[in-house]
Amino acid sequence: MFTLVHLDTPPPEALKSQVLQMVVDYFSDISPVSLTPSNPLYQLYQYVIGYEVHLYLQAMDATLETTARLILALDDQDPSCVLGFALYLPAKDDPEACTLVYMAVQASHRRQGIARAMLQRMITRHPHAELACVASKVQTFEAMGFQVLAARGPQVLMNTRGHSSDGMVAVQDLAPIFQSKEVRQIHAYLVQQHGKKAMSEAEKKRDRQLDQMAYQAQVLVRQRLI
Repeated sequence: MFTLVHLDTPPPEALKSQVLQMVVDYFSDISPVSLTPSNPLYQLYQYVIGYEVHLYLQAMDATLETTARLILALDDQDPSCVLGFALYLPAKDDPEACTLVYMAVQASHRRQGIARAMLQRMITRHPHAELACVASKVQTFEAMGFQVLAARGPQVLMNTRGHSSDGMVAVQDLAPIFQSKEVRQIHAYLVQQHGKKAMSEAEKKRDRQLDQMAYQAQVLVRQRLI
């Protein structure tokens, strides 16, 4: 079994490191750019999403209503072990609204109600909840009370109500991360390792994959909103 913990300040380092490890391990599951390890860009995007979550966790502040909040599922037998996490952003000017940023559950503990329990905890605090997911996961979130609103790039926008909130959420700006010295160094290393041609092909493959995901999202939304 598991226990849920709701945090509005940065988690202890031991728990934070486990959350970040899950972000890296399950990158393909939770990222809107669902690259597979066979794509040379995989490591680059892994770093970006890990650093993005690190920034969200670092900036958590109980005195600010707009910074990220974290729900952890901890193992009852070993409370130092993180079984799952849900990172979400409360909306400014709308206390009922929030947006789920990322959620993951350890592969060994899936289908045990952890994701549903974390989402329910979030919705209890913020009943007007929104998330975006790939088309293949829409049915799972529909079973948890979300409904399809629209296609948004490679993802499907879903909400517990039939419309989005007017409240603003403080989404992390990824541009500075992609422009950072660390990302440039990783990219240079990957070019050196795989070659310019292979990296160019990896970018084209990524773009084709995103186009295909966007098409799947649009088809699903049309089916749901008929």
